[in-house]
Amino acid sequence: MSLLLDAWRTFLITQSNNVNEPETVPVGVARKLAVTKQHLSGKLMHVGSANDLTPLVRDLGYIQWDPVSVVAPSHLISFWSRVENFRQPMLEDMLWKEKSVFEHWNPIATLGLTEDYPIYYSLMMDYPESLSGSWGNYMKSAREEIRSNAKLLQRIQDELKAGPKAISEFPKHRKTGRSGNGWSAESKVSRMIYHLHMSGKVMVVGHRGNQNVWGLSEHFLPDWANRAVLPQEEVERLTAIRALGALGTATLAEINFYFVRGRYRNLRKVISGMLSDGTARRVRIDEIKVKEERYMLESDFETLDAVTDSFEPRLSLISPFDNVISGRERTRRIFGFDYIHEQFLPKEKRTYGTYVIPILWGDSFAGRLDASLDRKNKLLKVNSVHSEGNAAEKLNIGNEIANELERLAEFVGAEEVAYTGVVPGPWRNSLH
Repeated sequence: MSLLLDAWRTFLITQSNNVNEPETVPVGVARKLAVTKQHLSGKLMHVGSANDLTPLVRDLGYIQWDPVSVVAPSHLISFWSRVENFRQPMLEDMLWKEKSVFEHWNPIATLGLTEDYPIYYSLMMDYPESLSGSWGNYMKSAREEIRSNAKLLQRIQDELKAGPKAISEFPKHRKTGRSGNGWSAESKVSRMIYHLHMSGKVMVVGHRGNQNVWGLSEHFLPDWANRAVLPQEEVERLTAIRALGALGTATLAEINFYFVRGRYRNLRKVISGMLSDGTARRVRIDEIKVKEERYMLESDFETLDAVTDSFEPRLSLISPFDNVISGRERTRRIFGFDYIHEQFLPKEKRTYGTYVIPILWGDSFAGRLDASLDRKNKLLKVNSVHSEGNAAEKLNIGNEIANELERLAEFVGAEEVAYTGVVPGPWRNSLH
């Protein structure tokens, strides 16, 4: 009899998820959930070794890699803002000693978990067919480049059999222009290495300054890395669950943008299956006036009250490419915070500065600051601080901002924080 009742309850839950109106979630609760899932509330993590960072990357899905070091590389700040005692050698151990994370292009440079290799490997083995329509005509052009450069592709792999190389060390490397993003030189060799990387044949095995050192994946990957090829629908289900788990709530577009970016071909069908089996449910955020359906994991919905009741606000300085602000439109919808990467704008069009670091307080963004590191004089320069709206009048957090900047200065090797520009009046006594 109890089995029959359990089956009936399961049926009712399934029908409720599919038929009833979406559950309404207050925007403040959605924000707290998002911040909690991103490990940006409560006390900072304290780790004993590099291995202790694996659960963090697992929960976030990935860490975006960006080596530009105006203050520090963005990926290092992403770790630092969550981990009290994080130091760069911990990441070096993860990459080159433990090999628990690896670099991949997704289509942004990311650090992914080696334990997730079946997800990536499945996409690699189907490249370029694994690219979704959001990549535009790239699939067709990649297919043609691979077909017409078969000999060069093989030659690069043959040369790497002798050992890892930077692109500049390949005999046929001749710069022919700029890459699609305009930030690096491009050659035929670099184009082919990109295709080999995306198809799993080669991978980043080290760095020389900001240059990647490339090696054969079969030589570098640890023996324990699972090279299973999963069905497309299973890959999409796994990645959609990871994306929802990291974001708290998300639309189809937000899932597609987060993890793994732009690689879904059947996401609507996958989400429909998750709704049917009770893995996910539809939700509506009370202050977001858009027609797109929003989803969250059922397990997260069941713990919403606990997340709200136990939420501990923390002040965090957020890296420009941090996961919590992944996607400008999502950040604007959920947090009411419009963040633009002003380093990509002409100087005359910048509003806040060059290297703009958001200031997260609890479940909202209280402001942003522009900073740079003067390595010669060991100064962390704070070129300007801006409050968001009237946050400076409402929030007495000047001391906390100052403390976090001191912590950042210590992390990047600066001996002093120098405030060289505008600071909101209510925070001026603390930020001087």
